[in-house]
Amino acid sequence: MTETLAADSPGLTPALREAPPIPPFSKRTKFSAFRSLLLRDMSVLDKDLREFLPNTLVQPILLVFTLTYVFPEIGQGIGAGGNGGEARFATLLLGGMVAQAIIFSGIFRVALPVAREFDVTSEIEDRVLAPISVNLIAIERIVAGALQSFFAGLVVFPIAAFLPVTPIYVAVDWPILITVSFLVCFTSSAIGLTVGTRFDPRLVPPLASFVALPLAFLGCIFFTWNSLTPVLWLKYAVLINPLVYMSEGFRAALTEGVPIMPLPIIYGSLTGFTVLFTILGVTGFKKRVLS
Repeated sequence: MTETLAADSPGLTPALREAPPIPPFSKRTKFSAFRSLLLRDMSVLDKDLREFLPNTLVQPILLVFTLTYVFPEIGQGIGAGGNGGEARFATLLLGGMVAQAIIFSGIFRVALPVAREFDVTSEIEDRVLAPISVNLIAIERIVAGALQSFFAGLVVFPIAAFLPVTPIYVAVDWPILITVSFLVCFTSSAIGLTVGTRFDPRLVPPLASFVALPLAFLGCIFFTWNSLTPVLWLKYAVLINPLVYMSEGFRAALTEGVPIMPLPIIYGSLTGFTVLFTILGVTGFKKRVLS
């Protein structure tokens, strides 16, 4: 964050008036600064791994263990009644659990640290001294959060895929998986930056927790979007929830035999959410830094 003074500014000494202007930083310098900030954030994740893994894994393990292991074992499996209902439920749950892990990681791993840096530690003052623009510093936070979200999805996938007692029909479509993962991770992190910069820092922890429940239970984690047809008003009301498109996108990428939302709608909506929350997050970050 730099600010140029006019050559005729009254506060300048004659020597400063005659001095040549400071040249802009080169692209190589900006790239090096961006990479250093990113490595710094990822090294923090490495140090906090003992905290990161339990926070990421506890809820998915409990949900998958209860719904797809305990219930079938005691004869109360969800989707029971023959015709592979239990296996179908475990299969559709796979994409939902991966999507949930990613979006929650993106929100909590970005919103809470950003709010703390502005309100408690003032670490943001060190960041803005880097030789890059404030916008790029905000983008770096999104990229770092996206990488952490991707890691969260990687550690949750084996749990949702191998813990259920019923078989899961996994069929990976790599082009869809790669593109959907990129959009989902980036969107989740951008949402976290938006929450962390657009709300009072004291309200961010309770707000993030408050948002988590509606996102989870109305995010098509436990059911497909098409299955909401009997409740038509709810089927269209949940379309404002980005987790719906994330869950459906991962089902398209990881499973087969499960009816999903059309891919053009999934990609279009995820792209729209990515652009929207990136703009909101970056402008909110810049406003907080310059205020």
